[in-house]
Amino acid sequence: MATGDPAATAAAGEPARTGEAGEPAGGHPPGFYALAAADPGRLAVIDADGTRTTYGELLARVNQVSHGLRARGLGAGDVVAGVLPNGLDAIVMLMATGQIGLYYVPVNWHLTAPEIAYILGDCDAGLVVTHEAYADKVPAGAETGTAGLADGRPESAPEGRAAGAVMWYTSGTTGFPKGVQRRLPGAEPEAIVPLYTWFLGEVVDLTPGRDVHLVTSPMYHSAPCAHTQFALHLGHTVVITARFEPVHVLELIQRHRVTNAMMVPTMFHRMLQLPREVREAYDVSSLRQVIHTAAACPVAVKREIMEWWGPVLYEYYGSTESTIAFAVKPEEWLARPGTVGRPAPTFEVRILDDAGRELPPGEPGMVYVKSGLGRFEYRKDPAKTAASMRGEWYAPGDIGYLDKDGYLFLCDRRTDLIVSGGVNIYPAEVEAALLEHPAVADVAVIGVPDEEWGHRVVALVQPVEGVTPGPELTAALLEHCAPRLARFKHPRVVEYRDSLPRTPTGKLSRSRVREAYLAQQ
Repeated sequence: MATGDPAATAAAGEPARTGEAGEPAGGHPPGFYALAAADPGRLAVIDADGTRTTYGELLARVNQVSHGLRARGLGAGDVVAGVLPNGLDAIVMLMATGQIGLYYVPVNWHLTAPEIAYILGDCDAGLVVTHEAYADKVPAGAETGTAGLADGRPESAPEGRAAGAVMWYTSGTTGFPKGVQRRLPGAEPEAIVPLYTWFLGEVVDLTPGRDVHLVTSPMYHSAPCAHTQFALHLGHTVVITARFEPVHVLELIQRHRVTNAMMVPTMFHRMLQLPREVREAYDVSSLRQVIHTAAACPVAVKREIMEWWGPVLYEYYGSTESTIAFAVKPEEWLARPGTVGRPAPTFEVRILDDAGRELPPGEPGMVYVKSGLGRFEYRKDPAKTAASMRGEWYAPGDIGYLDKDGYLFLCDRRTDLIVSGGVNIYPAEVEAALLEHPAVADVAVIGVPDEEWGHRVVALVQPVEGVTPGPELTAALLEHCAPRLARFKHPRVVEYRDSLPRTPTGKLSRSRVREAYLAQQ
């Protein structure tokens, strides 16, 4: 095990492990900004191309961009959007907006230009920062990278610092994304860091120190983005991947002695498909916390990963709206396979039937949660906000039950929601795009179980009279989807039906469609 001065270790280009050399005198300063000022030589980021950035260098760029944003006339409560790949610019925007009271909206760069334009318009983005690879998807006038914002600006901290917030966009049952917005704290970032530190320590055993966090998923998703920010506030080194590739991830874990990472169950499945000799060729003994969320993980998959990596899988369940509502540590899960945990600190849970009556342990019903950490609202949509609540209680939309010890077990996802590879896909949006094709009379889009992805998107199409179904029509429909929907939303299977079940009011019964489809498989 390496020993010596931690600053020297970072300067040499290799992040030190927690406990190897201790923390600077006086302990860990509260959060990224203070820590970077106190320990500028600490290694902050290893980018996807191998570029290394210290905490001091990162803070200098963050401060410059904060000044640059203010120079563009942006003030507290305004919105800045980023259409950025995983990398240093994405981190700079996250931390620069986070100290001057701005809302930051990370946008999925897989979306089409119209989909991106909708989000930028809905959030009232005062500035958009993008990468040259996505220039054709964003409106004219967007900043390409952070260099222009930083150019000529001071590296000193901006005056009147105040915590900002990230506003992620998530779709509702209509398929139209809505921003999940929380009130700004109105205090310096350092004032809220102790809450982060306490909460993360309670739910996933993450603590301040010289740990190493691996980013495996796009940072436009809420959990990977949040965990990147948490890692910097905790003083960890952030190792970034451009995309998930199983062998490359194993290489990074071994090379950088990664201690914690955020993953989704699809990644575990792909890891386990590697030949045993490939798996055994890499040292993963540094891992202490691999946190997973976003979709149900099959019990067998989770057991096999822990047989390989050890008892390091931490799981939490929630949503962009509710944040981390339930959590379970490895030993707890091994004692109760399949659970997503007990309520996280500050959270309460109720399981209600359709009439709103509370159900006893063992009986499934709709899951409702309430938190003391503050409420959210859907930006510019008070009706949608109100519809998602039952008084102070929020329904993530899932059916589950509590056991006698208060551990939650989920029975099914929200009826219509498709979760593929940890990403939410909303059938109504896909159906709307397909219905624009002149050959489509009716369509139902459902998610069916998929061993690797969790669910796959299946479109059941009723052609207009006189149109012959077949491979040519399927190709035409998928081509039609290309400019309208991100590729991950495209149907993987298109089948044809003479008619689709609808209620007397004209509402499509997806549950009946799904049941009939699965019965035929």
